[in-house]
Amino acid sequence: MKLSGSCRCGAISFELESKAPYPYMRCYCSICRKVGGSGGYAINLMADAGSLKVQGAESKSVYNAILDGKTSPAERHFCRSCGSHLWVWDPRWPELIHPHAGSIDTPLPVPPETVHIMLAYKPDWIDVPDGPGHIHFQHYPDQSIEEWHRSKDLLET
Repeated sequence: MKLSGSCRCGAISFELESKAPYPYMRCYCSICRKVGGSGGYAINLMADAGSLKVQGAESKSVYNAILDGKTSPAERHFCRSCGSHLWVWDPRWPELIHPHAGSIDTPLPVPPETVHIMLAYKPDWIDVPDGPGHIHFQHYPDQSIEEWHRSKDLLET
């Protein structure tokens, strides 16, 4: 599925191809919460890094989080004009890029369930839905984004 996205001020727009476009996983880790600022969590999709086309790249900046006193190699790309977070790219998995669902302008499909991860790091003020259709993990789940899509027969070819 072709995904088009942009920052809030319009300085940056981008497009890429994703075979895993369902925004099903909400991450509550401190990095996602604080840099994404959306509902106490971030939702990342998975796409082909080689398909990324960016307009306005001169307005883009990169943030590398500090984890346990060490700089993470994961690059969190954002607009330096308006602060919109756009995607995460990590050299450990160079073929993948993870656009933030909130930066995508293309209508996204509705996921059949919501997976809540990194709940061990969630502040008490965040209310996490429970019940049918909501799966909870204190840390990372065993399934990757691609594996989840495949298990639900949602992986696009």
